[in-house]
Amino acid sequence: MHILATEGLTKRFPTVTAVDQLTVTVGSGVTGLVGANGAGKSTLIKILLGLLPPTGGTAKVLDLDVTAQGAEIRRLVGYMPEHECLPPDVSATELVVHLAQMSGLPRTAARERAADVLRHVGLAEERYRAVGGYSTGMKQRVKLAQALVHDPKLIFLDEPTNGLDPRGRDEMLTLIRRIGTEFGISVLVTSHLLGELERICDHVIVIDAGRLLRSSAIGEFTQATQTVTVEVDEGLEPLAARLTADGQTVSRQGRMLVVKVAGAETYDVIRDAAVDLDLCLIRLEQGRHRIEDVFREEVASV
Repeated sequence: MHILATEGLTKRFPTVTAVDQLTVTVGSGVTGLVGANGAGKSTLIKILLGLLPPTGGTAKVLDLDVTAQGAEIRRLVGYMPEHECLPPDVSATELVVHLAQMSGLPRTAARERAADVLRHVGLAEERYRAVGGYSTGMKQRVKLAQALVHDPKLIFLDEPTNGLDPRGRDEMLTLIRRIGTEFGISVLVTSHLLGELERICDHVIVIDAGRLLRSSAIGEFTQATQTVTVEVDEGLEPLAARLTADGQTVSRQGRMLVVKVAGAETYDVIRDAAVDLDLCLIRLEQGRHRIEDVFREEVASV
């Protein structure tokens, strides 16, 4: 079953086309929606939630039509918005309980569910404090909790790591992955930080200016390349010179060398060069594509 499917989906505003003839399907699991700021990610989510009517084309979420069944979609889907939207003078518990009740849960069940999801997102001890006194990371966790409280089949997370420090981003990404693997809830997560999605997604959709550039399983984005990455403690320049003299194609990337693999003998040449130059070999690793590399190539070809 597809959790969402679009066919020729288009959204035009007076001065810009935010979504342009988008045809894509998404299965269960954790799916990343990648694009630069202004690429149409947030507009697409609002259309899928039935909050913004499309100009043309069709879209379905959980087999429900976004133009005719928006209210039903919103009962089955959780949404974590990108923008700051939390009232500062209520506690996390009060807010999440209230939103659970708005989703149809009786008050007792709403309180139980709120306690559960706040614990899952790491706010068990802080849940009675006013949200206005929370850090950015804690506010993001509250937004995630309210998206989960009504036990949705699917959640949309719009830039969930915005404003977080590196540790906060790592913790948020771990939570998102747990939602998809342990809770069994499908996730569509948007980000302009491409490296983040490599860590947590099963599938990635790349869009630019509202157009689909690519939709693939994560393994197809990060498949092995015909290169090997070499890192040594010291002596990078002599090693590069030696490998070039031995007929290898070498480029430098920061503190590492990227060597084109011409065959199995390439590895022998690297090993022998490191031994002859008496270098400490730290890393010898098969090169892999990154989503960022693929995104750059796709944009350049459009």
